[in-house]
Amino acid sequence: MNWIYSIDERLFLWLNFDGGALLDTAMEIVSGTAMWIPLYGFILYAVWRRYGWKSALAFVVCLALAMGIADMLCGIFKHTGPLKNLWESFPGRQRPMFNISVKALALDLGDVVHIPSTKHGLYGTVSAHAATVAALALMSAAAIGKKWYTATIVAATLLICYSRIYKACHFPLDILLGLAVGLISGWLMYLLWKKLAKTIQKLSK
Repeated sequence: MNWIYSIDERLFLWLNFDGGALLDTAMEIVSGTAMWIPLYGFILYAVWRRYGWKSALAFVVCLALAMGIADMLCGIFKHTGPLKNLWESFPGRQRPMFNISVKALALDLGDVVHIPSTKHGLYGTVSAHAATVAALALMSAAAIGKKWYTATIVAATLLICYSRIYKACHFPLDILLGLAVGLISGWLMYLLWKKLAKTIQKLSK
């Protein structure tokens, strides 16, 4: 595990840099929620137009479940949320902004860890941001079924994930694990929604 962390720390230092106040602000906005509200609105509109309002409502419920489950699963490893005590012996990994090991490595390499803000919890593994956005991306792309949208939501997901590295909130490994959690929860809830949508369509005839 140590060699994996070593590679992970070096990759983090390669991706994390000081882009100045303007990029700091941009990454803060990207990492937040408000910027993406129009996208959420479009997803709901697109699902409603294609499947009807009842199926759209079921989609919202399943999407909320997918994102909520993903967030809670990530909380197990960060010792936060409703399931924080499920695996108490798990050694939480500190965020890069607090991690002494990565800061020492940065000094050895003549580098620094760029930390725009420290208003975050102590642990970063597994990334809930990556998990929830991955669940959203998979469910919406599968439901909408348009190549241009899939490309757009994948690009948005990667941008959000990178913003977490830029802000020194997560290591790349945190992001990859979060994506895996989100894709699994998103796929399971998408399958559930498809069954519900078929049932709704049958009852509506």
